[in-house]
Amino acid sequence: MKFMLHADSGERELIVSGEDYKYLIKVRRHKAGDLIGFRSPEKLTEECRYRLERTDGRNAYFTLESRYDAPCEAARKLHIGWCLIDPKTIEKNLPMLTELGVAKITFIHCRRSQRNFRLDFERFKRIMESSIMQCGRTSLIELEESPALSTFLKAHPDAVILDFGGEVLQSDEHIETVVIGCEGGFDESERKLFAAHRVRVFSSPMILRSETAAVAVASRLL
Repeated sequence: MKFMLHADSGERELIVSGEDYKYLIKVRRHKAGDLIGFRSPEKLTEECRYRLERTDGRNAYFTLESRYDAPCEAARKLHIGWCLIDPKTIEKNLPMLTELGVAKITFIHCRRSQRNFRLDFERFKRIMESSIMQCGRTSLIELEESPALSTFLKAHPDAVILDFGGEVLQSDEHIETVVIGCEGGFDESERKLFAAHRVRVFSSPMILRSETAAVAVASRLL
């Protein structure tokens, strides 16, 4: 754990209870005198170091020792246009994409995406918050939706498409936005939109699942 999130981080005194108390005292086994980093969800780049003063079985009481600016971000920015897949699968992979440093994800409703999928951005936010406390990142992935692939590509004319038939993706290639298909990939009407875009592929002969491709492309480029 790099730090804890607390809405009152920055105040002179801090009280921690509930699940956070159990995690710090029962799991992490912190004791009086320990220094622990806290950050506010509204000001993630500022680390506040608190000293644990005492516990009473339900609450832990802290006093502020120091505060300083300590941003932690990936050196490059990557925006993934991700054709919509099962939200449960997205939830499982959000921590990895957060740790890798992906800056933004736009979920695209493409032709082969199931129409009954609904995205719970508040749940996604909670998952990402848990992830940044572990990895130390000081921002959340920005999340958006796009109603169609054509709409997304019109808004991002420099987007690179990850699809069969393209050149091999190089780790040093300058790519700010990459589009990844859903299960079953793109249909032919969507592929007609790719004429003005770079198309890239992994050198591996294996076919990747959509979520594997998202993690792989983030690893390659970041």
